[in-house]
Amino acid sequence: MAMGEEAAATVTAAATLSAPHLLIICNPSQGNINPMLRLGKRLAAKGLLVTFSSTADVGAKITASSGVEDGGDGVPLGLGRIRFEFLDDHFDGKEELKFNDLMTHLETAGPPAFAKLLRRQEEAGRPVACVVVNPFIPWAMDVAQAAGIPYAVLWVQSCAVFSLYYHHVHGLLDLPAEDDLDARVKLPGLPALSVTDVPSFLLPSNPYCFKLFTEAILRQFRAIHRPSWVFVNSFSELERDVVDALQSVSPRPPLLIPVGPLVELEEEAAVRGDMMKPADECVGWLDTQAPRSVVYASLGSMAVLSAEELAEMAHGLASTGRPFLWVVRPDNSALLPEGYLNSIAGRGMVVPWSPQDLVLAHPSTACYLTHCGWNSTLETLAAGVPVAAFPMWGDQCTDAKYLVEERKMGVRVRAPLRRDAVRDALENVVAGPDAGAMLDNARAWSVVARTAVAPGGSSDRHIQAFVDEFLSVSSSR
Repeated sequence: MAMGEEAAATVTAAATLSAPHLLIICNPSQGNINPMLRLGKRLAAKGLLVTFSSTADVGAKITASSGVEDGGDGVPLGLGRIRFEFLDDHFDGKEELKFNDLMTHLETAGPPAFAKLLRRQEEAGRPVACVVVNPFIPWAMDVAQAAGIPYAVLWVQSCAVFSLYYHHVHGLLDLPAEDDLDARVKLPGLPALSVTDVPSFLLPSNPYCFKLFTEAILRQFRAIHRPSWVFVNSFSELERDVVDALQSVSPRPPLLIPVGPLVELEEEAAVRGDMMKPADECVGWLDTQAPRSVVYASLGSMAVLSAEELAEMAHGLASTGRPFLWVVRPDNSALLPEGYLNSIAGRGMVVPWSPQDLVLAHPSTACYLTHCGWNSTLETLAAGVPVAAFPMWGDQCTDAKYLVEERKMGVRVRAPLRRDAVRDALENVVAGPDAGAMLDNARAWSVVARTAVAPGGSSDRHIQAFVDEFLSVSSSR
């Protein structure tokens, strides 16, 4: 870099670091990190200084896998800059905590660590002017409010699921008995839902291991009127009926601001938040496959299959006779059937983590066997890939209902998991009598989703409007 260019870059970086500072604090899970970081990158690109934060354990994993720096000035992105600085919460991840133990740890260690992080920004000359939190760490709202800092919430699930939780918290949702499969739940702006279509966290059968997780969500909804802004990872064209219907509910919820789909954009991909290094060979392997020939299978970062379920899925994928790419968590890979990896050599690839955005966008990918987590749902919508839906818990149940029955871009793999059901579902999605219609529907939604986040699209306008308001308020202060 020439001397003049270096000086100009220094001046530009200094100007960015003096821009209004927004800090994002995120629950320590990959499914929350992805949309929160992607929102941060889009806000930074509009001219803000953005700091992304989570627990020390998350910081160590992202630093190792994605090469980001903990502390420091960060990196330029669009008109702004994004940096990383993680909590000193006295948990380094060396001893793996069960989910409820982690939630309990954060309830105790999170608030003082977050307050300390905010003070560090003040002392460093970049005071935080706004905080963005997500629904699973409601204590972060209390810390921001105590510090006198306005804050926003990013709801990382669908507007439909937001409506179900909101109605439940305010006593407006009557759920039928879990064994009454013919009964239907009806709410404004939503299709009729069976009890198996509502988030499983609202049902009596919700297992103990999710109790604290569920309580964190409900605690957020009891305080949902406190944030200055409520963002949602969706887009207007996808869920307009739900957003409009919510405004007639009493008590009236805050206006949802769609800013999604928060999928990875090409111009932002250099800054990633992977807690596990993706298998780089995935894309090269896909390059060797025929167009629309590969089955991609991934059940997310939290799902744990039993040895029997894993074997059924393994044999189901192999029995299709199609090439497949399967993401199997490292703690599950030891449960694969003996000799399985050798038996699929040359036509199947099993990896611990994948660059999912690149895999779904690849022309060789024909369909996606998915758990229907909301991030994955939006990624497959944006990519235009039809699905075989296998939801297990939480909002996945509602997302699958919409993907299959409302968007008509896939089929269900019915539980309990059996190899024949896996094979038949995949065959129906790729080559069945309705496969062409499902692909057309998926591709149509891809155009709408991509348009929403493109310059001037509905979600891009919402983000710009927030940034303009934020800059105006910060300037007046």
